[in-house]
Amino acid sequence: MRNLASMVLAANRAALRRWRSEGLGQPRLSLVANGAGVVPTADSVAVMPAPFATATAKTDVRRPASTDLASADPSRDSAACRVPRLRTEHLGVHFAERSALEDVNLAFCPAQTTSLVGPNGAGKSTLLKALDGLLQPTHGVVLLHGEIVRGPSPIVAYVPQRSEVDWTFPISVLDVALLGRGLRTSRFLPIPESDRQDALAALDEVGMRAFASVQIGALSGGQQQRVFLARALLQSAEVYLLDEPFTGVDVPTQALVLQILADLRGTGKTIVFATHDLDMAARSSDQCVLLRRKVIASGGPGEVLTATNLHETFGGAAVLPFALESRA
Repeated sequence: MRNLASMVLAANRAALRRWRSEGLGQPRLSLVANGAGVVPTADSVAVMPAPFATATAKTDVRRPASTDLASADPSRDSAACRVPRLRTEHLGVHFAERSALEDVNLAFCPAQTTSLVGPNGAGKSTLLKALDGLLQPTHGVVLLHGEIVRGPSPIVAYVPQRSEVDWTFPISVLDVALLGRGLRTSRFLPIPESDRQDALAALDEVGMRAFASVQIGALSGGQQQRVFLARALLQSAEVYLLDEPFTGVDVPTQALVLQILADLRGTGKTIVFATHDLDMAARSSDQCVLLRRKVIASGGPGEVLTATNLHETFGGAAVLPFALESRA
């Protein structure tokens, strides 16, 4: 299998030299699972120009075009953080006889974006829920500002996978956004008008204000993700946890999410997102965590996304960007 990985990487280097010489841009990473593990698919040779340059211009939010967090500030890395905002110590989560997470020790810092990468069933969603306090650890602890997390906190915003949401529930887009204030206000008191105006402003920021009265299930996947992002923004949290935020959404929504996360990071927020997309992890995070029930590797994308680490994480061959592979 190592020989296969070496052959794939050698072919990738040659292809990338050809693409660059012809001015075609960077190749897009693509993986597919089969019985032998993870192998490159046909679209792994598709050309992807400068990330989201066209898509960003299509969004309604007026923001800077750059969303490449990994190159925005090369001096900023995970080692620079002395006081983590959120961390785990020997975290383990078991479901009956099945172990979902084992001995996870991670630190998440202010002004830092972390990507969680791993195959299905690796524990990414479980880790995010444990960080939010939705799941209690079987072993170890989650610490927020040095205090043990025992339940959801108003300073931690969690955006679940779209597949986990009941889209038939009779609730409007505006009411979904207002849920962002749920942990800060009493459910028995009338909703202040100021909260409604803030919710409308958050919807406006993600290009969804015109849909405020629409039932959430009537929206497309990308629109639903924008509404849940507005709910998270309204929470005014310090930590943002997002489970597969780029899955099943259109390219303009991906670009919008990336830009908002970059803006949040720029104001000192802590961002943690789960993804299957290695290219997204490489371009859009300061810290990358490879997970397969335990932490395989963590650190900057350039030191983590190596052939050896990906083989151990996915159990097969993976296509790597030449720039990352050459630094490994």
